[in-house]
Formats: sequence, structure tokens, C-alpha cells
Amino acid sequence: MSKPRGLLTIDQLREAVDQQTIETIIVAFTDHYGRLVGKRFDADFFLDGIYKDGTHGCNYLLTTDIAMDPVPGFSFANWELGYGDFHLVPDLATLRVAAWLDRTAMILCDVKNEKTHQYIDIAPRSILKKQLEKATQNGFEVLAASELEYYLFENTFREAHETNFSQLRPVGWYIEDYHILQGTRTEPFNAAARRYLKQSGVPVENSKGEWGLGQHELNVRYAEILDMADRHVVYKQCLKEVADAMGWSITFMAKFAADRAGSSCHIHISLWKDGENAFDGDTAFGPVKCSDTFRWFLGGCIAHTPDVMVFYAPTINSYKRYVDGSWAPTRLAWSYDNRTAGFRVVGHGKSLRIECRIPGADCNPYLAFAGLLACGLEGIEKQIEPPAIFEGDIYAAAHLPRVPYTLAESIAMFSNSEFAKRTFGAEVVEHYTHFYKTEQAAYNASVTDWERKRYFEQI
Repeated sequence: MSKPRGLLTIDQLREAVDQQTIETIIVAFTDHYGRLVGKRFDADFFLDGIYKDGTHGCNYLLTTDIAMDPVPGFSFANWELGYGDFHLVPDLATLRVAAWLDRTAMILCDVKNEKTHQYIDIAPRSILKKQLEKATQNGFEVLAASELEYYLFENTFREAHETNFSQLRPVGWYIEDYHILQGTRTEPFNAAARRYLKQSGVPVENSKGEWGLGQHELNVRYAEILDMADRHVVYKQCLKEVADAMGWSITFMAKFAADRAGSSCHIHISLWKDGENAFDGDTAFGPVKCSDTFRWFLGGCIAHTPDVMVFYAPTINSYKRYVDGSWAPTRLAWSYDNRTAGFRVVGHGKSLRIECRIPGADCNPYLAFAGLLACGLEGIEKQIEPPAIFEGDIYAAAHLPRVPYTLAESIAMFSNSEFAKRTFGAEVVEHYTHFYKTEQAAYNASVTDWERKRYFEQI
């Protein structure tokens, strides 16, 4: 694949800075939620050394809740240790124009220890890189794509906040799945998003209306798995900021409203070796001709879903999406080109791949990709056989094992998983268990609109 438009070399950046078409460089990484955090540098100062030497960030950024409050109980960083710095090391392969911003470029960073300069194991990008390294050691290249869905509203983010997110006006007023007329009405946003992404090193395939009022999907071209995770992060940042600039708002919540379709992050994945799809083969497996590698990878993905479910569904809201008949998977099964399956196998020959439909649009791509890849690699190593193919309506198959239905359930499975501890490391499991328990505790302590409506008068 050719180098995407919008990616920059350092020499190209120097030229753009000299021509004053680039003045600001965003240096960033993702927190646990998948949000970009970091700094904006003057472009000349960045070129004077930051691109080689990196910069510093407060290590509390990997121990905060969504409101940016420091959370006690983490061994990685806390008040007793004084919340020191870690080292942000720019990955030059991610240097790109941020076309939606004025005279701005962006670069993503790895997070390393300030003293040892080793990767910080709990950083999301580090977790994915560790699994990618394992795949590489086994001779595999990993290609992936994530399909993100989102809801658009005519309210600004500020207006949404000031009305407690209760009086939002969707940009559409009927289900617009594949509907061109309704999609035309939102082209000012979606066309801008496609254009800016393409100009920012994120090649776009298409966009379309989805199965919700004001819901859309915009797909970008598949890539090597780390590159794809980076594209996913840039995509979300771009769309949020474009919506904000247009006076609209956008949400990647997994389930915006009980009576609306959820928003997913379907992940397509395949392994390649010596330029050939390692999933392709001559063995008949149901309707698929595949290799042992494919079969065992699929088996591992299904068998270990409960162990990594927190990476697919990281919030309380994530689990509201798993509703029968809602296009979201509720059972652990695989099928060929069947959208009721948690694992939908698609393509054939060189295009044969696995689509994991379990993650929601709220997932951190580094963690979700790492979880899926780790499960598949474990399947290959242990030669885990997948269950028989299921044909028909999986929603109606009550005998099949279901996906975990609550964050609390998933936390328990993750924290007690020997597979997770062996694969990601005990430190990672301990750290993220505390992180997700903090999210659960925040919800447990809250009083919701649902409770007031149900109990205020009637109890």
C-alpha cells in the first residue's frame, strides 16, 4: 500500500514550517478512555529537538477518571509518589497534517519510563505493541480495520451539557440506514470529515447512514494493526473537533438511548505471512476454505472473549448495547456473513478475515485490538478449536453462551483470568482492574434520572 496523503517526514515538516503552512504541532497519546492528551508545541521548537528527544507528561494521566480527577489506589502513580513525569516519545511514523485545524500537524507518542526509557507496560499503545511483537516473532503481519458508528446532533456540545444531555435534536428524524436523501442532509459534516481524514493520513473508504436517528458510519481503509489503531484515534479526534467547529455535537457512546440502536466498533482482522493471507487454505470448515491458523485463531478469539471483555466494553454504558435483535451481538458464536454473530467470518481467499462485532464505539482501540489479537494468538499456540458454525438467528439460540452483560461481571472475569495475567502481565491486570472498578463505583454511587422517574412518587 502506498503512503497515505497527509503523512509527513521530518524534512517535509521543515519545509511546511519554513513556508508557514504549519505553525503548531500536537504531541499526544491516549489515556485509558482512548482520549488524546498531550501538548501543543510551536513548530520551530518541536523541530529544534522535541521530535528526537520527546517531552514529558505527568504520570497521573494514566490514573485519572473521566473527569481528570486523580484516583487513589493505583500503584503506578499516586500522591505518595508525588505524581512525577513519564517520557513521551514521538513515533515519527505517525507525523501527519491535522487538516481540520489551522496550520497544525500532529504526532502520536509512546509512553516510556523517565529513567529507564523502557515502555510503560500499562500504557494502551504499549499493550498493543507487546501483542504485535508476539505476532511478529511468530512470523505474522497483522492487518486490521475498525468500523466506527456515531450519532450527530444539531446542538452544540455546550448546549448539550447545559441541558444535561436531555433535549438533543438528532440531525435525522427517521432511520436512514443506507438512505441517500437523509445522508445528503448531513453531507456538510460527513463530507468535511472524509476530506479532512484523507488529508491527514487516514485513507477513507466510505460513509453511510446507519440504523438510528442521526446515526452514521464512516469507514477508513484497513492497515497494519498499530497503524489502524492510530488512525482510529485520529478519526475520533477529527470528527469531534469538526462537529464542534460546525456547532453540532457527536457521541461515540455505545448506547446513546434505550430506544436507539447502539454504536459499534466492528474489528476486522487477518494474519499475513510472506505476503499471503495466513487464514487462507484448502481445508473445508463449514462454508469456508481456510487454514489451521484461521481455525485456531477464531477458536482463541471465542474462547477468551470473557477474559478481555473489559477491553471491548469498558464503561457502564457499553453493556446497554447488548440487546437481542438490535444488531449488537449477544451470544458467543461464529457464522459466515451473519450479522447476528459475535464473530462474523467474511471474504474468501486473500480477503478471508474475521469480524469481531462485540466492541462498542466507546472502546480504546489499542486495548480492543490488543485483546482480540492476544486471544487469537493464544488460540494458535494452544490449537483451540472453535465451536461448530451456527447458521440462523443467533439471537434466538438461548443455549449458546452469552457475552458478559455488565461491567461488574467483566471486571470479575478479567481480574481472575490466568490468561490475562499471563498474556498482559500481572501489573496490567491489577492496574486496569482498579481502573474499571473505579468506573463501576462511580456509577454505583450515582442517582440517575431513571431512578427519579421510577421512584420519586411511586415508592
